[in-house]
Amino acid sequence: MSRSRLLLVLLGVVVALGALLWLVASLQQLYAGTAAISPLLARLLVGCLLLALAALVGLLVYYASQFLRRPAPQTPPAPRSPVEAADRTLAALQQQIEQVQDEGVRQALQQRSQQAARRFTQGALQVAVFGVGSVGKTSTINAIFGRSVGEVNATLGTTTERRAYRLRFHGVPREIHFIDTPGLLDASVWGTERSAAARALAAEADLVLMVMENDLQQSEYEALRSLLRIGKRLLLVLNKVDRYPNVEQAAILRRIQERLAGKLAPEDVVAIAADPAPVTLTSGESVKPPPQVLPLLKRMAALLRQEGDSLVADNILLQSRQVGEEARVVVTQQRRTQADAIIDRYQWISGGVVAVMPLPVVDLLAAAAVNAQMVIELGRVYGCEVSLEEAKSLALSLAKTLGGVGIVTGATELMTLTLRLNPGTVLVGQGVQGLTAAYLTRIAGKSFARYFEQQQRWGDGGMLGVVQAQYQLERRDALVQRFIEQAIAQVVPKQPE
Repeated sequence: MSRSRLLLVLLGVVVALGALLWLVASLQQLYAGTAAISPLLARLLVGCLLLALAALVGLLVYYASQFLRRPAPQTPPAPRSPVEAADRTLAALQQQIEQVQDEGVRQALQQRSQQAARRFTQGALQVAVFGVGSVGKTSTINAIFGRSVGEVNATLGTTTERRAYRLRFHGVPREIHFIDTPGLLDASVWGTERSAAARALAAEADLVLMVMENDLQQSEYEALRSLLRIGKRLLLVLNKVDRYPNVEQAAILRRIQERLAGKLAPEDVVAIAADPAPVTLTSGESVKPPPQVLPLLKRMAALLRQEGDSLVADNILLQSRQVGEEARVVVTQQRRTQADAIIDRYQWISGGVVAVMPLPVVDLLAAAAVNAQMVIELGRVYGCEVSLEEAKSLALSLAKTLGGVGIVTGATELMTLTLRLNPGTVLVGQGVQGLTAAYLTRIAGKSFARYFEQQQRWGDGGMLGVVQAQYQLERRDALVQRFIEQAIAQVVPKQPE
């Protein structure tokens, strides 16, 4: 309990005790005075007063308990694990996708969301073997499986498409799919496309084995950084270490670990020889050593046992955010389209009313330009229920803002000047006023749309900042000219021929 509340409670107790003592004394006096006339009446009167007092005390206790009770948390507690976070994200993503009105887009996003959900509950662990061409990605997979499962060739670009191989580790409940990706920096005609495919496969995997054969090249470092930046779990595999003496091998590992300090744990940098070169014995016989991948197998098994479900959950979170961002963009665009239609309708209504009525320019917004009904309709588009009183208040505030910073006068001058540059258009006074009213309604509507898009917040610059930014945007020559061309047919009276 806070100190202020504790002081209030103590003060309340003191006041209550004082009131109780006064009440007891008053009841005694009342009883004594009434009992002199009728003892029965005295008992009835005091009994009724005690019942009323009990009811009053009950009410006071109830309201005190409401005052002292901790307010209920407005936001749900933070997820306790990546699995719980992924579960919540998938549920929120479903609600977001349901807002998409385009049937084709909604079904495509729904399908991706459902695929993510299936992977979350029963899917295999996806391990992408990633790296530049000819560093030994396929050889690494062959060594892990203990047999040849993929073609090994010295030619750059041997692996040209996605290949997946299945395996199970003891103690890991999920099946593991190893994905052999095309090489980065492929020099072939299709190299750019394959590199893009490899990066996409790595970004979708739960775990990435980035294979290299020497110290980090700049291109490898940039690819690794981009994966770490999106939160991808990664093991760096230094292959072909049989080519280096132990001292040189240790120096390479040390340089890599120093360069990745703070980005990748030292134990996540593993040295292997997936396809060792043949060794010539003193007898002259050539012998091929077995693959040296035990360090990688141990590290990978330990990681998958400890973090398997979390890896899948983290990846589902990443993919869900990507789908959610796509859905957000689609929903934002459809809302803007709906808002633009509402603004267009009200700007011509406003302009038409003012064009046929001889109202002073200063009354344009009060008459029609900023209409409370437009605010209500815009709010509904963005999922915000706005009452009529709130809409009137917002419209009045924005009208005062437009007039207070000279936008009404500036808009009138802008419309007059622009119309003079349109040959064949002859205006009367009300025509200019009607056109200005439509233009100001447009600025007001766009400003309100921005307000609702930002979840009913004006931002750091307040209403004035949004209105001024929108006015400057709408002042661009191309936008003004397009507006004039539309408005001439809508609200500008022309002189009869």
